[in-house]
Amino acid sequence: MKTRIVASEFLGTLLLVFFAVGSAVLAVEYLGTVGIALTFGFTLLALTYAFGPISGCHVNPAVTLGMYMAGRIGIRAAVERWVAQILGAIVGAALLFLLAKQIPGLETSGEFGSNGYGDRSTVGINIGGAFLTEVMLTFLLVHVVLAVTRKVAVTGFGGLAIGLAFAAIHLVGIPLTGTSVNPARSLGPALFAGSAALSQLWLFLVAPLVGGVIAAYVHRLTHPYPNVPPEETEDAI
Repeated sequence: MKTRIVASEFLGTLLLVFFAVGSAVLAVEYLGTVGIALTFGFTLLALTYAFGPISGCHVNPAVTLGMYMAGRIGIRAAVERWVAQILGAIVGAALLFLLAKQIPGLETSGEFGSNGYGDRSTVGINIGGAFLTEVMLTFLLVHVVLAVTRKVAVTGFGGLAIGLAFAAIHLVGIPLTGTSVNPARSLGPALFAGSAALSQLWLFLVAPLVGGVIAAYVHRLTHPYPNVPPEETEDAI
């Protein structure tokens, strides 16, 4: 079962980066901000129903951290997911980079779906604003995930709520920071975008994790009696 969970998190994160980030890299002129936001939302919606019954479809270290802080999973399960998500994001970005190289005239350095602030932000948001943006957007995502998944598996309309929230988050966040809310999603593209993206990467690793932790604590106040599957808490500490 743990192999299936790790494989699901790896593949889910890979597909999220390849298709969702790929919409920003390959088709930004055709889709625009709304189209890219919807692509992120639709992709996560589909992945949630595909992998939710197996791993919960976190595909995001901030979501996994929120699950751990909320007492939904143990530390070993969290670490396994984090490793799978990071590797999946890197492989997804590598495949996207390989595809982008096959398109004549497409610039793969500089942006490449990475996140940024200052002169790397569409609206020029400063570092403080970018940090607050990522904390608040991630808070919304993680809180919604925790609220609609009283079990690890996503059933019913929970996936729809997650997908819609993810799309809304991107509608707000794309002009500000490019929208991270996911350290793995930020890491993969930044490795191929170049030094400018890497120099700002720390913010998009730290801020989403902070947002995830805050969401977990707030969730404990608003939903104090989660339905936790026993097998998911055996190694909890």
